[in-house]
Amino acid sequence: MPPADTIPKARSNSATDQIRDLVLMRIEPAVAVRMAAQDLTARIDQLVAAIADERRLLLNKTEQRTLTADIVNDMIGLGPLEPLLRDETVNDVLVNGPNKIYVERRGKLELTSLRFRHDAHVMHVAQRIASTIGRRVDESSPMLDARLPDGSRVNVIIPPLSLRGPCISIRKFAKEMMDFSRFTSLGTVSPDLGRALEIASRCRLNIIISGGTGSGKTTLLNALSRMIDPNERIVTIEDAAELQLQQPHVIPLETRPANIEGHGEIAQRDLVRNALRMRPDRIIVGEVRGSEAFDMMQAMNTGHNGSMSTVHANSSRDALARIENMILMANTALPVPAIRAQMASALDLIVQTERMRDGVRRVTEVYEVTGMEGDIISLGSLFNYRYVGENPDGTLKGVFESHPVRPRFYRRLDYFGLGEAFMKALSGDKEGRRP
Repeated sequence: MPPADTIPKARSNSATDQIRDLVLMRIEPAVAVRMAAQDLTARIDQLVAAIADERRLLLNKTEQRTLTADIVNDMIGLGPLEPLLRDETVNDVLVNGPNKIYVERRGKLELTSLRFRHDAHVMHVAQRIASTIGRRVDESSPMLDARLPDGSRVNVIIPPLSLRGPCISIRKFAKEMMDFSRFTSLGTVSPDLGRALEIASRCRLNIIISGGTGSGKTTLLNALSRMIDPNERIVTIEDAAELQLQQPHVIPLETRPANIEGHGEIAQRDLVRNALRMRPDRIIVGEVRGSEAFDMMQAMNTGHNGSMSTVHANSSRDALARIENMILMANTALPVPAIRAQMASALDLIVQTERMRDGVRRVTEVYEVTGMEGDIISLGSLFNYRYVGENPDGTLKGVFESHPVRPRFYRRLDYFGLGEAFMKALSGDKEGRRP
């Protein structure tokens, strides 16, 4: 499919606007939403041709077809965003008011040639998104987090909070499941690092994936989840469902925002507590961002080995500091040394990801949590990415360095029969057995 910003657009002039307005007057929205998309397209195409003939307005076939598609997208879709949502090369769609629509392709932002007609047009799309989940977006409720029917995550913010008009940010739902062989071909991990992470997931290590926005944390979490034994019972907890676990025994839970009156909110912490009563083998929290971090650490310390989550942080050490702060939000009476001791006991691995300046998402460091040194959580480096230069095509050149030291959790690896394979991956031994 060609990039969406190269798709022809109907002329923005009084003729097409006039036809558009007359078509919308002749079709009831309630009727349109009940029609099949193919039937609605055929009906609107007939109306566009008839109205152009009645008004003696000249439209060529391409303009007529494009205007028809625009009207259909406005009536039952998301307007000019529809072709971007269908474009498989686009990861993110970012609307900065009516005149600027950006996309992210291959880790780089691009300004498209697509436009909304005016602020009200953007608001119409935002309200359509809100209505699908029974919520509203207006001056009294100017922010919205939602999910599209395909699973894509949406954030909306409008005036008076946004000074550039209504803004819509869409993180598209990944339809293709990534695995570590694909990560290796993309340069996200080395073969040895990928093998080590696969073993860590299979052997039920407690793993935190850390990184910035758009660094590939959820994608990596999905890949790790592929190694979970199909006989395990897994409970997933997310604000907006993005995980794509393939195991047969998965219970996905999703938070619920407050209603218009401000009541009925179900937070992640409530779901983590409830998950502990559901006899899970593993608990996977899409992202810890608040007081649920305390309950997550409790779960990891009470037999739910193999639990995983993500956190926004710039480094592995920063990830520990963020989790500590979130636990303090949940229980300010708990002394800091006790919090750190609990974290050191609960966590096995911290995996740091980064979207680098060439647009490639890479695992930049993997640390094991080795224990406590005084009041400080100690970390041991297992892998790190070292930048060495730049290729002629602009991509970064680097190496994944490993540090073959027997980790604290080696006995767990050995219990699953994969301790030797993990050490071979650490040492770069190509004979390391895949789990």
